[in-house]
Amino acid sequence: MWSHRLIAPFTFEKTEVPQCSPAALDDGRVLLRFLAAGVCGSDLPGFRGSKGRLPGDTGACAAEKDGFPIHEIVGEVMASRHPAHRQGDRVVGWASGFDGLMEQVVADGDGLASYDPSLSPAHAAALQPLACVLYAVEQLPELAGRRVAVLGQGSIGLLFSYVVKAAGATHVTGVDPVDRADAGAAFGVDRVVRATSDRWVSGLAPDDRPDVVIEAVGHQVATLSHAVEACAPGGTVFYFGVPDDDCYPISMRTMLRNNLTLKAGVTLDRRRVLERADEFARTHPGLLDRYVTHTFVADEVQAAFELACRPVPGRIKIAIVS
Repeated sequence: MWSHRLIAPFTFEKTEVPQCSPAALDDGRVLLRFLAAGVCGSDLPGFRGSKGRLPGDTGACAAEKDGFPIHEIVGEVMASRHPAHRQGDRVVGWASGFDGLMEQVVADGDGLASYDPSLSPAHAAALQPLACVLYAVEQLPELAGRRVAVLGQGSIGLLFSYVVKAAGATHVTGVDPVDRADAGAAFGVDRVVRATSDRWVSGLAPDDRPDVVIEAVGHQVATLSHAVEACAPGGTVFYFGVPDDDCYPISMRTMLRNNLTLKAGVTLDRRRVLERADEFARTHPGLLDRYVTHTFVADEVQAAFELACRPVPGRIKIAIVS
């Protein structure tokens, strides 16, 4: 069966690997036929050749793992040893080995859920990041009547903007150095700021400080400090994503004096939040159409990742299909 693997920084190669055997499935595991995948920002360090913090990135080079680093996956169930999934089901969720860029993928059934059959596989792939954002917003205080700022208006930041607005935030500020004026308006952003987060926070008036700041930039240390600095007294800062560094310095004096709360965390209850994402998409028609802006076939994975590395205004979510 086909597989794509990184053989060097910025370089994918298509290979042939042995087919997966349904008889070899462990309890709770599901064998999927690849239908689609999403490119996530946490996949990009591996593509660039730096050693990120994904579970599959454990060896001397990424080429040691077939299908790496894709984890947002849509597939058709070929065989299952999980009670919630049957042969022929179409499901979305996590490629638990971060090896989703293969013709057949073995995944943990607890990280998969069925989805609206009217969705194309490319649109269904967007339910996985939406589930992550919905779970994160569940960890925040009540948003009705609060001001929220989202640092980073890429594929995750725009989803955060949309979801917090839907949750009742009275004002959403989106901060990004890329021009997101058109996308911001479509994703519930009340004020689109085209600037880096340090420039934005340096000009922030005391009365304009948001009650909640979400750091959705990722892959750098300084932006978390900017989020802490920007937050209003008594507010909450949420750090989203996979940190590339073990230690992120922040001002504890600011945290203390302003009585701030800092939260972060991985997505738990995965089947539940995938089902919630499916329902959210049903009740917000058009969201996934606006969100998935580029689609590539699997043999174009090189071009898909190269585009993902370029923060351009017209690009939001990239899907890869069979």
